[in-house]
Amino acid sequence: MGRQAESNGIPTMARWTHEQIQDVVQEVYEYVLQEGLDPLETVFEIVDYETMNELAAYAGFPKRYPHWSFGMEYEYIRQSYRYGLHRIYEMVVNNDPAYAYLLESNTLVDQKMVIAHVFAHSDFFKNNTWFSKTNRKMIDTMANHEATIQTYIERYGPEEVESFLDICLSLEDLIDFHSLFIPRKSRQKPEEVQPRPTPVKLKVPRPYLDPYINPPEFIEAQKQQHEKKRQTPPPFPIAPEKDVLLFLIEHAPLENWQKVILSIIRDESYYFAPQRATKIMNEGWATFWHSRIMTRYLLKDPEVIEYADKHSGVLAAPPHRLNPYKLGYELWKDIEERWNKGRFGPEWEACDDMRVKAQWDRKLGLGLQKIFEVRRFANDLTFIDQFLTEEFCARHKLFVYQYNRETGYYEIKDRDYQKVKQQLLLQLTNFGKPIIYVQDGNYKNRGELYLKHKHEGVDLDIPYAKETLKNIYALWKRPVHLETVIQNRRRVLTYDGGSHLEVQMA
Repeated sequence: MGRQAESNGIPTMARWTHEQIQDVVQEVYEYVLQEGLDPLETVFEIVDYETMNELAAYAGFPKRYPHWSFGMEYEYIRQSYRYGLHRIYEMVVNNDPAYAYLLESNTLVDQKMVIAHVFAHSDFFKNNTWFSKTNRKMIDTMANHEATIQTYIERYGPEEVESFLDICLSLEDLIDFHSLFIPRKSRQKPEEVQPRPTPVKLKVPRPYLDPYINPPEFIEAQKQQHEKKRQTPPPFPIAPEKDVLLFLIEHAPLENWQKVILSIIRDESYYFAPQRATKIMNEGWATFWHSRIMTRYLLKDPEVIEYADKHSGVLAAPPHRLNPYKLGYELWKDIEERWNKGRFGPEWEACDDMRVKAQWDRKLGLGLQKIFEVRRFANDLTFIDQFLTEEFCARHKLFVYQYNRETGYYEIKDRDYQKVKQQLLLQLTNFGKPIIYVQDGNYKNRGELYLKHKHEGVDLDIPYAKETLKNIYALWKRPVHLETVIQNRRRVLTYDGGSHLEVQMA
């Protein structure tokens, strides 16, 4: 197992047999359970690098609907692998059972590490609240989506279907992820929304006071006001709607096959949303546990250097990007240490003597209990907000950087703890995407769509926003407006089917 075999004079890794890999899986699984993890049933398959690249292009699924973007992703991954820019050691799919793919060229140390990593991911999928609403039979669902869209391709032609898919995929982020956990107000069609009746008379404490409290001229004014409200079109939707895709599915003038495809894109977007919302936690959790299990149970003396090299590669900092493995891993370790030593609570927060804090150890031993609790309820946003401390930022030398156009280099902008935390939270809010609501589906009583951008301190990318409006128009078939803030001024971007307009509001 793990030995090299000669092939045409070139050393290659011997293929793993099913029995060999199952022996490793069983050994790792016993330690996983011993440490208190509770993974989904997990099926492991060995694949070559070409198959792994194909699976990666499909986000781990054996079948996806045909679209050029998957081919583009495959080519990018293939070229990156070819030039040694990255290598995919494993993939795991949130399903029940979970499916994990291991690279056949992995060494024994690689396999043990990635199997432990996979089981930790599987534990996270099963036990984190934000995954509780996901489709656990998504592999079957993806295959059904592929079959459905293939049927439409045969019926309407590949160009027609692919063009419509392009539009839908450009809007896939316009969902309301929290609606899975927070019931929203019911959606109604414009004709179903009835204005609340305006009372004609005011209540009186005694009947004899009625002529004084409700004189004839007052009653007449109330009737006129009621009639005016009755003639005014009611708001539609009755409350701002964040799930723009669902609103379009329900109200846009689409053909049935188009509604089905848009629903498929929406379903898949909701499936992937928890993974996007917990990327730092999930990757950090898997790295934390593969490190713990490898160093405590699995490593043999000759394997230490190889493991250290592979583990350090996981934690390496890519240029100009945040490494979620590194940040998550260090935060999980920090939480465990803090709760083991009692470095939390009012007494800890009130202490301003750094020498005392450096020696602080109440020997509570609550670390594992705490990280399992956090694993269950948090997502990246709450994880960073609650556990990224000033001491953590200082110890790991975190900073905010920006591009200097004059020098042509990225430079440190700020090391302030609040600025670092604010930047991270900004990147994680709504997955770093703009928050867009449907404000009015019958704007000015002309059937036009009025959207509103919830400005969080970052202006929209205007060229991108204009193209998005163009694609929404293709579905809505009437002018689309988007209210936003650009350089601290309220503006409305409009696409009317032929040209883009921009109006500054008072």
